[in-house]
Amino acid sequence: MLSLLIDQAESSKSNKLNFDGSFEYCKILENIMDVKSSQATGNAAMHYVGWQLSRRGWNVMPTARNAKGSDLFCSNDDESIIFGVQSKGLSKRAPVGLGSNLDNLRSEWWILTINAKQNQPVCYILRLDEVKELCHISDPAKSKSGVISHWLQPTAYDKPEFREAWHRLEKS
Repeated sequence: MLSLLIDQAESSKSNKLNFDGSFEYCKILENIMDVKSSQATGNAAMHYVGWQLSRRGWNVMPTARNAKGSDLFCSNDDESIIFGVQSKGLSKRAPVGLGSNLDNLRSEWWILTINAKQNQPVCYILRLDEVKELCHISDPAKSKSGVISHWLQPTAYDKPEFREAWHRLEKS
């Protein structure tokens, strides 16, 4: 499948294939597949986060998609440090849904990627306790379903201490 995509991309006269890490090849793939879906955004974010972690010396393993818990597991070379990452990809700065029960959140680290399919995604790195502390809780009486829900508002995660704060993972 990948070789077919590369062949189609190389035959395009208006685009050049560029695998230098800038994710410009997404522009080429837009004509080949539907990249507007939330699943594609989530996949782009997860792979971008994996690439960033790998560049920083972590061994990264993606988990089965749609599995409960972490999207990525990371370890150092001697496996003395192992941690899970929940990756959330967004096409723009927006609230991040956390579900109805915070006890179901498992991953030690949360990495939110804004503009996940653009040339310059932005990542926010938060610990699970920070996600829980900063989340907004809805009033179930005002909900259509009558159920409580939790989410992170952009003003909660879009802070200098979280923005591109990859150094925070070194202390895992």
